[in-house]
Amino acid sequence: MKMERLGQDKIRIFLTFDDLSERGIPKDDMLKETYKLRELFIEMMDQAYSELGFDPSGPLAVEVFSMPAQGMVVIVTSTSMEFYQSHEDALEDSDAEEIYAMEVMLEQSDIITFVFEDFEDVIRVSKIIHPIANDGGALYKYKDKWILQFEQMDLEESQFQNLIAVLSEYGEVSSITQAVLQEYGHTVMQSEAVKQLCNYF
Repeated sequence: MKMERLGQDKIRIFLTFDDLSERGIPKDDMLKETYKLRELFIEMMDQAYSELGFDPSGPLAVEVFSMPAQGMVVIVTSTSMEFYQSHEDALEDSDAEEIYAMEVMLEQSDIITFVFEDFEDVIRVSKIIHPIANDGGALYKYKDKWILQFEQMDLEESQFQNLIAVLSEYGEVSSITQAVLQEYGHTVMQSEAVKQLCNYF
């Protein structure tokens, strides 16, 4: 479980599928309202307080992004008192633990993102995956690292798993969003990165 502060009142938490499975949360059920997810959220808030000094008391807005191959990204924002007052009646009927789950927005992303330390690794992985991902991929440079990102691809399950396995061998899965890369990173190849890397190198 990795977490970072995005602002004074906002944090981002990245959970891999391994993090979820260790807590008994299966991949297919990770966005369902279950007791285990509530326990996990309380654990995350405790860790956020101890590691980042993020105070989870009061009303929170929670955004949950499910991503294939990566896991789950949770963005937690401490909301205003106006939000609290507008939901005051509902809060009075809630248990203390349930206050965390006041406003939850669930989104799913089909974007796959991997980060590489060395450009040579990006070239190597591109040469291996080009038979199944030749028309895909965008390449970014961000914080002195190389980011290879794929949008939704029409692949069979076995091909998809092979793609993830190869990418994982050379790089690490990342929770960096496309919006962050486009705004703060440098776009090296906007599309067909795999094909271009194979052609040029």
